[in-house]
Amino acid sequence: MTVSPAEARPAPDPGVPAAMLCPDFPFAYADWLRHPAGLGQVPAAAHGTEVAVIGGGLSGMVAAHELLKLGLKPVVYEAGEIGGRMRSVTLAGHPEAVAELGAMRFPPSAGALFHYIDKLGLKTTPFPNPLSNAAPSTVIDLYGRTHHARHASELPRIFGEVSDAWAKTLQEQAGLSLLEDALRRRDIPTVKTLWNDLVAKYDTESFYGFLTSSPQFASFEHREIFGQVGFGCGGWDTDFPNSALEILRVVCTDTGDEHHRIIGGCQQLPRGLWQYRPDTLAHWPAGTSLAGLHGGTPKPAVIRIDRTGDGFTIEDASHEVRAYPAAIFTAQNWNLLSGIRSDPALLPQPVWTALERTHYMGASKLFVITDRPFWLDRDPVTGHDVMSATLTDRIPRGVYLIDNGPDAPGTMLLSYTWNDDSLKVATLTPEQRLEVMLTALGRIYPGVDIRSHIIGPPIATTWETEPHFKGAFKASLPGGYRYQRRLFTQFMQRDPAEPHRGFFLAGDDVAWIAGFSESAVITALNAVWGVVAHLGGGTSPDNPGPGDRFDDLAPVRLD
Repeated sequence: MTVSPAEARPAPDPGVPAAMLCPDFPFAYADWLRHPAGLGQVPAAAHGTEVAVIGGGLSGMVAAHELLKLGLKPVVYEAGEIGGRMRSVTLAGHPEAVAELGAMRFPPSAGALFHYIDKLGLKTTPFPNPLSNAAPSTVIDLYGRTHHARHASELPRIFGEVSDAWAKTLQEQAGLSLLEDALRRRDIPTVKTLWNDLVAKYDTESFYGFLTSSPQFASFEHREIFGQVGFGCGGWDTDFPNSALEILRVVCTDTGDEHHRIIGGCQQLPRGLWQYRPDTLAHWPAGTSLAGLHGGTPKPAVIRIDRTGDGFTIEDASHEVRAYPAAIFTAQNWNLLSGIRSDPALLPQPVWTALERTHYMGASKLFVITDRPFWLDRDPVTGHDVMSATLTDRIPRGVYLIDNGPDAPGTMLLSYTWNDDSLKVATLTPEQRLEVMLTALGRIYPGVDIRSHIIGPPIATTWETEPHFKGAFKASLPGGYRYQRRLFTQFMQRDPAEPHRGFFLAGDDVAWIAGFSESAVITALNAVWGVVAHLGGGTSPDNPGPGDRFDDLAPVRLD
């Protein structure tokens, strides 16, 4: 069943912001995008100026789209295909059954992201996370015991105890309800006061340390169940080594559960922006698209970036060399350290250090396409669905089932794993992974012949072995706040004498909440603001941008 963007998301309550505000920098990006004054303007003399955009993922496409509207000429470089980690794969003849190898679920609080989803008229529907209303049923398989449930209340009591322990820990250790209330009311002074205190308190604390310091999680069994199952989109144990602040950001911005998926595949979004023909443009004729400016194909991979005077020289894989007064780098950070010959003068040394300290989460996925959503069949003996959304301590870890309609093929994400669990399958072929997962799932669902329903070859990815990605997304470790602040605030280049001006980092690598497409969007918008300022332009007084509000909203600086 398809639904319109408006139908797919609940209507906002009066007085509740339509989009999340990140407590580190609570700028309302969705409001900035929607304002009739637009994102600003550049001097007429700058119209048509070429600006390099390195990386054709979502962040690169948003940046290029907005630069085009402002009358600049974005020149996009892409090593693979438009989309980056928004990679949607289908089998020949079955376009409705999509395997989302990267991004796949999006919180409705992601207002800046949904601005572009709605602009392109893409449709969304709730994602069937375990125990969500969109999942017909859920199985939790731990310690060799299988529990069937349609709602969390149907699980054994210990799962409720763990859920309550998590809720109490958030209140007792982080005062989360106060912060969430301030974010909903957009009470920025209160947000900054509460969050800045948490930053100082938990910068050096791991997520696991945050749990173990709570009397609510004194029991190892409770911590183990929470790690294996979690609440929302799945287990949390792969995040245990990360900074506690990473998790608190996800929870307080309402990004951890109740997700949506884009019907037809999320790669439609960056590809759609590539092809989109805006009616209202500065300088360019109405209907000019990014694809049109590039003759339909982006420039190939960048192999060298040099700072030359006040600008930049970029060489691509075809050995074409072009010069630019400004550039936006949206690919994953480590590409600047390996794979691209990068001039040290591009960035200040403290920012290079922050890039070196970037930590990536690994992730693997294995999909199959089935003849139909057979998992909705009822077992005549037990009365349960023959299969369910599954969380398990066995090697598949997470199983997600996408119903594309009773007469359409089904999409099974047979295994979604992270970090060490991802490395367990990294050297296996897709066919070998399939055999491993079917064997494990056979122990959870004895008698269910998954193989008989598969209608094509397995589809797999491991992001840490992808040469242009080197991981699924960034995640800060304890003590990483200062590094993250350097990366996020790098777009603020206010001193004309600063020798490192004009090169802007974007993408979720430099965002506070990595792994979410909203972060790719907002850092692209930061970079666009930076380019406009760099070229002598500015924003409307009626619609100030993130750089204009920076001093009021700036992330707290730790000693």
